[in-house]
Amino acid sequence: MRTFGKMLKTAVIFCAVMMGLCSFLYPMALTGVSQLTMKEKANGSLINKNGDPVSSAEEAVGSELLGQAFTEDYYFRGRVSSINYNTYTEEQKENGEYGGVSSGSFNYGNSNPDLKARVKEDLEAFLESHPGVKKEEIPSDLLTASGSGLDPHISPEAARIQIAAVARNSGLSEEKVKEIVEGNTEHKFLGIFGEERVNVLKCNLEVARAMGLI
Repeated sequence: MRTFGKMLKTAVIFCAVMMGLCSFLYPMALTGVSQLTMKEKANGSLINKNGDPVSSAEEAVGSELLGQAFTEDYYFRGRVSSINYNTYTEEQKENGEYGGVSSGSFNYGNSNPDLKARVKEDLEAFLESHPGVKKEEIPSDLLTASGSGLDPHISPEAARIQIAAVARNSGLSEEKVKEIVEGNTEHKFLGIFGEERVNVLKCNLEVARAMGLI
């Protein structure tokens, strides 16, 4: 009995110590270090209307790591998302359509008729709003949903094919819009890893500033 009691006491003490280390001390230490060394990234890579990093959510217009839905014809379009990028109206919330903060894709198989219908609808809408573009010229990332449903980037090809429409609808020159795309293109890490990508939110913030909207 003494041996059992001693083992039980040791087990309880061990669990209490590990709970304190793993549940409190380690998270607090990690949070403290991240706030000291990379505060902007630790707080979600939030940016303000000028595209600069901020630590206050009140100043933020979004995160450079999360996609948003843009419906105005003078803005660049991002990836398709199954969760509407959480841009729900108050009416949708009241009707129970608000899905909450989440991520994920449609998860449709290639033979799913809903996928074919959705792609066809998006294809026709894109061709209508981008006259002169042929359907075979549209990059696949503009018609396929991202895996997370929160992708903030599009490919350089997907951005370039939208330049003419953005310029026409915004009143900016195509050269100016092209400069905006090039200025917000993120290149491969060390020139080797990853792919080149364009941040849609940052592009649209620059478009809005050039138009005098912000």
